[in-house]
Amino acid sequence: MEKIRLGDYNRMTVVKKVDFGMYLDGGVEGEILLPSRYVPEGCRIGDELDVFVYLDQDERPVATTLKPLAKVGDFACLEVAWVNEYGAFLDWGLMKDLFCPFREQKKRMERGQRYIVHVGIDEDSYRMMASAKVERYLSHERPDYSHGAEVDLLVWQKTELGFKVIVDNQYGGLVYDSQVFRPLCTGDRLKGYVDKVRPDGKLDITIQRTGRQATEDFADVLLQYLHDNDGRCDLGDKSPSELISDRFKVSKKTFKKAIGDLYKRRLITIGDDGITLV
Repeated sequence: MEKIRLGDYNRMTVVKKVDFGMYLDGGVEGEILLPSRYVPEGCRIGDELDVFVYLDQDERPVATTLKPLAKVGDFACLEVAWVNEYGAFLDWGLMKDLFCPFREQKKRMERGQRYIVHVGIDEDSYRMMASAKVERYLSHERPDYSHGAEVDLLVWQKTELGFKVIVDNQYGGLVYDSQVFRPLCTGDRLKGYVDKVRPDGKLDITIQRTGRQATEDFADVLLQYLHDNDGRCDLGDKSPSELISDRFKVSKKTFKKAIGDLYKRRLITIGDDGITLV
């Protein structure tokens, strides 16, 4: 059996039943308890279970069928459940909260507030630990993305230029303010698209498709809007970008290209007061 991955999901075999749960085969780690509250109905000795393994209050490995908000190696936005003289304890969806010592905080964490952290294992104590110094854990390798590649984003923090994001749980990226057409908050998870890879390896990200695919996608949206609104839209290619963004959550460039696409397909007419469905 492979070594147990602490702070991660493991497939383990039930080897013993006791009054307070089931023991699972942990290989070199020995038997690991799955408390009664997490034992699936009808579970028997010999069954294989997918469980998450972490450390209990006594720092012993314990299994659960609950799914935490993050595992080792993940970035996540977690809320502070309580604070003591050693640091903050973050709610990550398990019985035992995740510890973030003061030395791993950028500023003193406050109860009830949410922070972007990286989940790891402290090499000295072998304990699971969170760190708010997330830059340390971002990859420094140059990303191998092509233009327009779809990626998963975690919104990290607001800057003067836009929003810093964590891309595919690995790289640092930036969504410029000019590319934001919907409210964004720290901790939001959403899909994004790679605009370009900068020389320093950082990523410029958009939150809507770019190029021809973006035009085709939004043209379908605009066409449906016309069908739903008596064939009329009072916005046109000369309308202010703010009005376009407020209503359709796209850039004026994408809006104008979609109008051109529908016009070429002879589906709309264009006038000074907007567009009309043919």
